[in-house]
Amino acid sequence: MDLFVSYAGPDRAWAEWMVWHLRAGGYTVELDVWDWAAGDNVVLRMSDALDRADRVLALWSPTYFERDRFTTDEWTSVMGQRPDGTGQRRLVPIRVAEVIPPSVLAPLVYRDVFGLNEEQSKTVLLDAVRGPRDASGRPEFPGTGKRKPPRDAAPRLPGVLPTVWNVPRRNTAFTGRAAHLVELRQQLCRGSTAVVQALHGFGGIGKTTLAIEYAHRFAGSYELVWWINAEQAALIGEQFTALGTEAAWVSGEAPTPNPVALVLQRLRVETGWLLIFDNAENRADLLPWLPQGAGHVLITSRNPGWDQAARPVPLPEFTRAESTALLRASVPALAEDRADWLADRLGDLPLAIAQAAQTLADTGLTVSDYLDLLDKQTVEILSDGTPVGYPVPLAAVVRTAMQRLTEKDSAAAQLLQLCAFLGPEPIPTDLFTDAPPATLRQPLAGAAASVLALARIIRSIGGYGLARIGEGTLQLHRLTQAIIRDIIAPTDREHLRAAAEEIVASTADLDDGRNPEHWPRWAALLPHILALDPATSDNIQFRELACHASSYLISRGDIEAGREFADQLHATWVQRLGLDDPQALFAATNVAGANNDLGRYADAYRLDRQIYARRRALLGDDHPDTLVSAGNLAGTLRDLGRHGEALALNQDTYARRRRVLGEDHPDTLISAGNLAGTLNHLGRRGEALALHQDTYARLRRVLGDGHPHTLTSAGNLGNTLDRLGRHGEALALNQDTYARLRRVLGDDHPDTLTSAGILASTLSYLGRHSEALALRRDTHTRLRRVLGDDHPRTLQSAKGLARTLHRLGRTYDAQHLEKWIRRHTPPPDQAIATGEDRDR
Repeated sequence: MDLFVSYAGPDRAWAEWMVWHLRAGGYTVELDVWDWAAGDNVVLRMSDALDRADRVLALWSPTYFERDRFTTDEWTSVMGQRPDGTGQRRLVPIRVAEVIPPSVLAPLVYRDVFGLNEEQSKTVLLDAVRGPRDASGRPEFPGTGKRKPPRDAAPRLPGVLPTVWNVPRRNTAFTGRAAHLVELRQQLCRGSTAVVQALHGFGGIGKTTLAIEYAHRFAGSYELVWWINAEQAALIGEQFTALGTEAAWVSGEAPTPNPVALVLQRLRVETGWLLIFDNAENRADLLPWLPQGAGHVLITSRNPGWDQAARPVPLPEFTRAESTALLRASVPALAEDRADWLADRLGDLPLAIAQAAQTLADTGLTVSDYLDLLDKQTVEILSDGTPVGYPVPLAAVVRTAMQRLTEKDSAAAQLLQLCAFLGPEPIPTDLFTDAPPATLRQPLAGAAASVLALARIIRSIGGYGLARIGEGTLQLHRLTQAIIRDIIAPTDREHLRAAAEEIVASTADLDDGRNPEHWPRWAALLPHILALDPATSDNIQFRELACHASSYLISRGDIEAGREFADQLHATWVQRLGLDDPQALFAATNVAGANNDLGRYADAYRLDRQIYARRRALLGDDHPDTLVSAGNLAGTLRDLGRHGEALALNQDTYARRRRVLGEDHPDTLISAGNLAGTLNHLGRRGEALALHQDTYARLRRVLGDGHPHTLTSAGNLGNTLDRLGRHGEALALNQDTYARLRRVLGDDHPDTLTSAGILASTLSYLGRHSEALALRRDTHTRLRRVLGDDHPRTLQSAKGLARTLHRLGRTYDAQHLEKWIRRHTPPPDQAIATGEDRDR
């Protein structure tokens, strides 16, 4: 094989043009998209082609040198080989766009084909590979009567437009979408008959812009490209007639009886055409206009419902790199971090990014000023400017779609308004079917009473590109939500927000946030709880739900996020509702608990003591909330090493809970476990063992073997068995507990890592030091990443690892680790965590 072509996906049109002319010139050339089958191992095919090719034709462009492309592997592989005897390398570089190659390629002489006409570019190409030749060798005698097979028509030079063409002007600042352009080209070229691709997505996602770019980029591959505005199906026919006139299929002078039928007939027999139906509304209206034949059809639509008529191609938001690239291309002085901040606030929506780039470039606004306007004057700022390739600004897109949706389906519009007050993440649709009576207004209330009726109105929303529809969910873009909120009458906003709070707060299948079985539901609802800003809510039930949401974050191991959320709630509620408000005290309890989990025992103690005093004064000593505070304060005293005080408070709390809640109540059993832990620390291991065994048995019966409280109790029991020298029993229990925690909570959860440390200790007691070493090392590494170097649990783990190293005779390593421990050891009041349960 003479040549293998190395190119980046966006430059495929250049690659196809060059390969056609090289093969016409007698060269054997391999091109992946022409010569490799679907399902081939790309890496193996690439390696094989590089080995077999005499030379590698490299099409240089900015995208060619992006590090994450296969082109990097291709050119570095060739450059890693020594030059031949004449000093020549196998790489034949041709620039298809302005680019400065990496310095390692600087010695290579390259040729340029961009900016030239077709004949000049062909001459440059053939000259670069040392001129045309006939690869078949000696030509045949002309008198044989044999004829060479005719060649297909050559593709035009990329960028040269066909004669029949009406595509809108392309955006010269077009950025990104390289993978989508390549995928679109591959799918369109896959079949021998008309292949239909339907780009769909949010309004403002860039469907039309991508279709325009595709048409311009691959114009050289088509003899006819016709753009059809398909928003009004009744006007499509006259655009087909215009196509027929332009292509000289329909006479402009003599009337044609049925020009549209004639155009469709010609498309069935012609090749090399592309039709683009822009902004089509639905499948039924467009089906009669989809031609058959060996051409390509591209549809853009907000409606995802194109199955059985076309291949649906969902178009996502920009990647962050694409967003910042477009912003910085328009505003070169914009710093990377500011571009990233702006892109994040705009949700990487292409039209919004393009509008912001244009506004910043035209006005000189700072990013801070722009975002301030976005918060305060959403519709006004998102109505500013119409970037090339987009018909209208984003605000107009959403306004128009909302008006049309309201006219067609008022219940769907009501649902969309409610969703505008929730988060931009997927919204579970069962929130609306389970909504409390009188929360929803008619006609939405009637539709939500039926799962099927609700599904129909959700489909209506998706058809206008106002939401992305998933399985049991719908999702609005954050800017769509902001525009809808802004155009809602002020008198309706408070009602809609209150209704959204009521709907979320009434979710029936949520617990207190601490049971892993409910965590998937919590994960789905948390973004919507946060979006409604519970700190400012007057709904007591919703505020209570927010407290449980912070408990969920802390319990799943996202401790710092849970602490920050609870702290924000507490600070706002104290200011709005006072120090003694029940939810303010609940939030404060979670702040203290998170501080304890983070090893900030002194901070936890101060807050726990204040909460306990207030609840005793407000509620009395036996109230369940007071007993929660008593248990938490006892736990913090234990973690501070104040075991005598902890013992007295634990004993009193346990006795009160047995009397008030009963022997088998989960809170009573938490108190029992914490009391047993304190007894263990005081050396009263026989009493501790009996209480741990009874607590563990009750928890298994009440909560089940896999509940986190049961597994914590199992770990504490295993630890006590070890202290009593019953290592065989401890080993079986600790292995089972560790395995269950890994399955329930994951490998990196703090409780799982505590269990790993307990198991490692048991292995050491049994003399299995090598196994203990491996487990201790892994645990210590994870704790450093999850909790940090200075956390008491991390330091406890490091001490255990140092002991194991000593036992294996690795004194130097142990001493080195002990120096690290001394550097990170906190003040004396920061005692080592014990891993026992804390109330929330």
